[in-house]
Amino acid sequence: MATTGRLYGVGLGPGDPELVTVKTARLIGEADVIAYHAARHGRSIARSIALPYMKEGQIEELLLYPLTTETTDHPGGYQGALDDFYADCAERLAAHLDAGRTVVVLAEGDPLFYGSYMHMHKRLAHRYPTEVVPGVTSVSAASAVLGRPLVERDEVLTVLPGTLPAEVLAERLRDTDSAAVLKLGRTFGKVREALAEAGRLDDAWYVERATMGAERVAPLKDVDPDGVPYFSLALLASPAERTFVPEPPPAGTRGEVAVVGLGPAGRPWLTPEAQEALAAATDLVGYGPYVDRVAPNPRQRRHRTDNRVEAERARHALELARDGARVAVVSSGDPGVFAMASAVLEAAADFPDVPVRIVPGLTAAQAVASRAGAPLGHDYCVLSLSDLLKPWDVVAARLTAAARADLVLAIYNPASRSRTWQVAAARDLLLEHRDAATPVVIGRDVGGERESVTVTTLGALDPEQVDMRCLLIVGSSTTRVTDRGVVYTPRRYP
Repeated sequence: MATTGRLYGVGLGPGDPELVTVKTARLIGEADVIAYHAARHGRSIARSIALPYMKEGQIEELLLYPLTTETTDHPGGYQGALDDFYADCAERLAAHLDAGRTVVVLAEGDPLFYGSYMHMHKRLAHRYPTEVVPGVTSVSAASAVLGRPLVERDEVLTVLPGTLPAEVLAERLRDTDSAAVLKLGRTFGKVREALAEAGRLDDAWYVERATMGAERVAPLKDVDPDGVPYFSLALLASPAERTFVPEPPPAGTRGEVAVVGLGPAGRPWLTPEAQEALAAATDLVGYGPYVDRVAPNPRQRRHRTDNRVEAERARHALELARDGARVAVVSSGDPGVFAMASAVLEAAADFPDVPVRIVPGLTAAQAVASRAGAPLGHDYCVLSLSDLLKPWDVVAARLTAAARADLVLAIYNPASRSRTWQVAAARDLLLEHRDAATPVVIGRDVGGERESVTVTTLGALDPEQVDMRCLLIVGSSTTRVTDRGVVYTPRRYP
């Protein structure tokens, strides 16, 4: 059995060629035959919309209507003349399909929504492989250009042809929430009277050639009936939209401060809650390199500061929020672990009307531990070797106490350009209470491009291997290293 061609009825949307779907554009470009209807003047709006997607050498089938609204001497009258026309068009397309050609029939709007294509579909779809590709309707386009919703919640939308009798139009318009009346043109005066009879005229909008170059929008009651084209419609938008009055913000409205943990590295380490807080922000505040980790957004203001001005940064964020901004103060890792949450909460005492919330993040300790195995599997403590905000005597006392308690230690800020001796001092203190074979994990830039994880021992720990990008995990007496180099601390204590 010979293989036939395939028939496509494709919706071109309301007029703007950019509203043609990707699939319709592809099918137009691939078709052997492009068919389209036109009045006797031969001009086809459908072809003009499709033209940017057509290719040279395609066969064009112009399906020229024998009449539009005038009278005819056809024995079957107006409908008989159209039926014969559609039958003839269908056979012309069938000849191409029988020859194995792909035929695309163009339709403005949607092919099965008051479109001419449906007459080809009824006559051919049962004979040949057929697919209908939907398009944006004129009703959707009119709603869009008006910027008014059609329906919401459980409202009812009624679509009516303007060719209905006036009394039927009035009854349908009276009993619906929203409505679109198509096929205006010569019916405009009747439709206007029906809207007035239904008590809906003041709410009706007129939309002409939606999304086209000659687009026109106006209150329907102000439109001159002379010159109203067929490609226009009347629209009653959602009643809820007409009664909605936006509430002005209360006097003295304040913004908010969200202190956001960015995690240890890039977006994969960022929680959905943190992503949402960053997306909603009008202002980003933080240490410059941390602010730079947030993707730029031109509607947001970015306030980059030095790393040693936490108090000033916190007050600045609160002042912005007091003036109505939605501020995200960003921290690496978790904002409550050696980061900005405490600074903001301390400063917030002077801003009692500004809400502050803390958005947690994955900590550097958790990230390094995950790369090594499970060294934090039992009791552990977290401390910083930095003596910038507390004296070294306090650091040393806490190291000693943790070592005596046999806790695993996660050590932040072990070294910097100006602090190069603390790692050796901490190692020596810990060795007073911990075996030299105690496992130590050195995690550098975990999650970043230069990530490295080194497993060594407390006795072999070389301070030269540690810099400001590192975090140390020092095991307890129970921490183990497997033959494969995986570090873990059992949950059971001997």
